[in-house]
Amino acid sequence: MTNEGIVRDAVAVVALLDEPNRRRLYEFVSNRREAVGRDDAAAETGISRELAAFHLDRLVAGGLLTTEYRRRSGRSGPGAGRPAKLYRRTDRVVAVTIPPRQYDLAADVFAEGIGRMEGTSGVDAVADVARERGVDLGTEVRRTLGPRPSRPRRLTALVDLLREGGYEPVIDEAGAVRLRNCPYSALASRHRELTCGMNLAWAEGITTAMDSPFRPELLPTPGHCCVIFRSASEGLEAWAPEPNQQVPEPERG
Repeated sequence: MTNEGIVRDAVAVVALLDEPNRRRLYEFVSNRREAVGRDDAAAETGISRELAAFHLDRLVAGGLLTTEYRRRSGRSGPGAGRPAKLYRRTDRVVAVTIPPRQYDLAADVFAEGIGRMEGTSGVDAVADVARERGVDLGTEVRRTLGPRPSRPRRLTALVDLLREGGYEPVIDEAGAVRLRNCPYSALASRHRELTCGMNLAWAEGITTAMDSPFRPELLPTPGHCCVIFRSASEGLEAWAPEPNQQVPEPERG
């Protein structure tokens, strides 16, 4: 399962707040119930209006603030002046975890699974939801590959998808795709059957919808995700990356 935002994008957004004036402006806007104008923000932080505008607009570009236009006097019509540009905090939530963790996605799948528990176990209900999510994502990716994608292209798409999901895929010497990171590590340590079942079902949905030559199976290994992708017939020698794709070196030992 993948998040809308990629970790490196979240890091870039959080880095915006490393600049002291920008962080003070963000905190000032966040603590106000009403939208804030440039003059008020500049006065509060003790910087020029031009510098405040620069930092506020950088926060808007990063998705941390949003803007609206309104006449502060409440007047309208001729002579009322131009509407002021005002800033307020967005509802966007930015979280950075290294290595990547996606507990919000797991919670969403668990919640939907609970709603389907009539006549089935929680583990099966969560797996059903995860498989459906995988099918939806795999179908979308398969559509982008065209009518008759080559085997290498399908494998490249699978590796890219797993990387975007934070799984850190690598190809071992036997030609299997292993996942060096589990985005649900803390959950798996406490609820292994539920979490690993969700991971496997999601992977099954993806590979089926993508018509992938790899098939997932459970193989819990220390330091890795519980799911491994094996080729049904051919090994690593049959795999070739797309041009300019960076592929991790095979793991050894």
